[in-house]
Amino acid sequence: MKEQERIPPNFWNMLSNLALVRFLLLFASGWAGLQLLAYFETAVAVFTIAALVAFLLNYPVRTLQRFLPRSLAVALVVLLAILVFGGLTVTLGVTLLSQGQQLIDSLTEFVNALAPLSDRIEAFLRARNLQVNLRVIEEQLRNQALSGVVWSIAFLQVFLTNLLNLILIMVVASFMLLDGERLWLLVLKFIPRHLHRRLSLTIERNFLGFFQAQILLMLFLTTASFGIFLVLDVRFPLILAFIIGLFDLVPGIGATLGISLVCFIVLSQNVWLALKVLAACIVLQQIQDNFIHPRLMQNSLNLNPVVVFFALLVGARAAGLLGIFLAIPLAGVIVSWFEIEEMQAEG
Repeated sequence: MKEQERIPPNFWNMLSNLALVRFLLLFASGWAGLQLLAYFETAVAVFTIAALVAFLLNYPVRTLQRFLPRSLAVALVVLLAILVFGGLTVTLGVTLLSQGQQLIDSLTEFVNALAPLSDRIEAFLRARNLQVNLRVIEEQLRNQALSGVVWSIAFLQVFLTNLLNLILIMVVASFMLLDGERLWLLVLKFIPRHLHRRLSLTIERNFLGFFQAQILLMLFLTTASFGIFLVLDVRFPLILAFIIGLFDLVPGIGATLGISLVCFIVLSQNVWLALKVLAACIVLQQIQDNFIHPRLMQNSLNLNPVVVFFALLVGARAAGLLGIFLAIPLAGVIVSWFEIEEMQAEG
């Protein structure tokens, strides 16, 4: 008699009361964590941005540390960063806000000018017994376009005018540069010693590496778009490039949304010009996605696109804008830590 083939145990047969309690506790812990994240959103945002600033400034600090004590190197780098940011705020910030207000006025006039055209199209369709209400579509286009531009400018205005939080971010980043290693060792005490190195590498590769790559990608697309807009003689080139760069910070679909919005805005200037801008932006996006992105992200995230969009939706629902920016790297940390191959991208 042949040996009976072993049948893998069914999940529901393996599910004991103890395992069920563990699943429920894990779910409850996740829900409680999301509630805490939403409640302390401002504090979490300040410390997250400060950690990213400290991570980026740590590179020049390490370079200066070869010649100066670390405390003096940190002071010089932070002071230089404040001066550069202050100069950019005075020059580019004021220009961006000025162009943004002009852009809103121009876009409003363009959308209002579409009303007679929609009336003629409706009359043409009614003459052929086609009842179509274009007012609804026109209203949605107006709201979506204006809300996207207004949101971008409002984000810039809040970022530039919220001086207290900016000062707090730089202060916290300075202390992180000075004592960040000791604080990280304190965090590592809560997990077993043999997992310290693995956790450090996972967070550095998926979390910090992601933000570094995403910022570099945003800077490339923003500067390249600005150059293209200047060559094509597009009105409001600085604010339009800023809109594309801001949306590009959202992984996955951000760049596509930003380019679509900008092309619709340029449509109010000239149809042929909008087509040129669309073609140029598509080329830039392909260069970014196929040549620059793989090299920057090769040692960072490795997530299935479905997981990326799911993480974005969950992050947006849990913590709004902050959740959108944190969702992808947190998902990368979880997938890498538990080695979930099914959630990783192929290749």
